[in-house]
Amino acid sequence: MNGYIRTTALGATAALALSLGALAAAGTAEATTLQEVKDKGTLVVGVKADYKPYGYLDSDGKIVGIEPDLAKDVADELGVELELVPVQSSNRMQFLEQGKIDLMIATMTDTPERRKAVLIVDPNYYSSGTNVLAPKKAGFKEWTDLKGAPVCGIQGAFYNRKTEEEFGAEIVAFKGTAEALTALSQGRCVAFVYDDSFLISKLGEAEWSEFEIPLETIDDAPWGLAVAPGAEDFAAFMSDLAKEWHKSGRILELESKYGVENTPFAKKMHEEHKGS
Repeated sequence: MNGYIRTTALGATAALALSLGALAAAGTAEATTLQEVKDKGTLVVGVKADYKPYGYLDSDGKIVGIEPDLAKDVADELGVELELVPVQSSNRMQFLEQGKIDLMIATMTDTPERRKAVLIVDPNYYSSGTNVLAPKKAGFKEWTDLKGAPVCGIQGAFYNRKTEEEFGAEIVAFKGTAEALTALSQGRCVAFVYDDSFLISKLGEAEWSEFEIPLETIDDAPWGLAVAPGAEDFAAFMSDLAKEWHKSGRILELESKYGVENTPFAKKMHEEHKGS
């Protein structure tokens, strides 16, 4: 049944209700086993729909991106249909625990706390850290070059404090990335500090051709795909598949497909696994 994808669209109100309702839900669903996925003939995967290029809506309203493509790989390997469900950071683990999705591939940072809630698969499939997007002409080489300079950031982001306190920048905070990028393009700040996976994606766009990510990424944190607690057979299957993604260079291929410069993590993992 390769080639078939059905997208479940949750409106903003419905998504919020699900997220809030999850907190009051009594108990959790039993983990979906690998055989159960095969028996029902459909793999339900939670992905982002607002984080280009990892998961986003195209002009037709279809969820596309690096992670939906990985989800399609899983469905193809199992010989089942694929259903994509848009998730948010606030509900993605709850969707797994409640059985609303069988698998989650949704830009989730792997942390010890999250490993207590869901079954995160090893090896990690991706990673991101903190960096800046800045004009090439600025000539930044070190984080300390930002001292005393206005740097765009996102309100509430944890790296704002570090950029200010350790490197001496003056953070100009905005509510969202669109506002921060506009300010950067207008010269109201000399750089934009943010998640490097997002910043790297901007380099493939014409309007940012004179910009670069000049510094060494810091606070690198791996991303983990996950299944529900108790689904050990499914986790083992996904572990083997993740290893194959790294071995074959699939992650590097998808980065190139979606205009992302190959990340240090993806290149490192390919080198580590290609001889295995």
